[in-house]
Amino acid sequence: MTLAAQTPTQMRRSAVQHEVAGHEFLTFTLGKEEYGIDILKVQELRGYDNVTQIANAPDFLKGVVNLRGVITPIIDMRIKFKLDVSSYDQFTVVVILHLGQRTVGMVVDGVSDVITLSSQQIKPAPEMGTVLNTDYLIGLGTLDDRMLILLDIDKLMSGDEIGLIDKLTTS
Repeated sequence: MTLAAQTPTQMRRSAVQHEVAGHEFLTFTLGKEEYGIDILKVQELRGYDNVTQIANAPDFLKGVVNLRGVITPIIDMRIKFKLDVSSYDQFTVVVILHLGQRTVGMVVDGVSDVITLSSQQIKPAPEMGTVLNTDYLIGLGTLDDRMLILLDIDKLMSGDEIGLIDKLTTS
């Protein structure tokens, strides 16, 4: 396909694919699926602790924690992705992300490892039309017999819902 024949979404994905090739990804699990995010966005990994709940917050916002003086919202990715809710156990991990001026915690079932993917290992995400918003997907990473769903965590953690969380946690 020539560059002129690509849709804006395909051009964006092609540019992102080229940009992330050779980058390292932190891989984590939610249920049976494995996901990857840019390792440079990860500040630290923590076990799940009790959070302070906020009234009238979206379901996926478990609450906030005070992380060395920074009020940090904790988002349960299972709820955000509308997966079955699981109980928190000793394997549950909170990935603390540094996204520009924002610090956010992301609850995942477990962290697998850090991997490096080449451009040949990154395939574009399938087009889902208007039924499903896939703007936050970079693509699919393949590593041996594993398939990773690569997330653009900045795009996933932006938008109206996260703007609401910013208002709730800074009020």
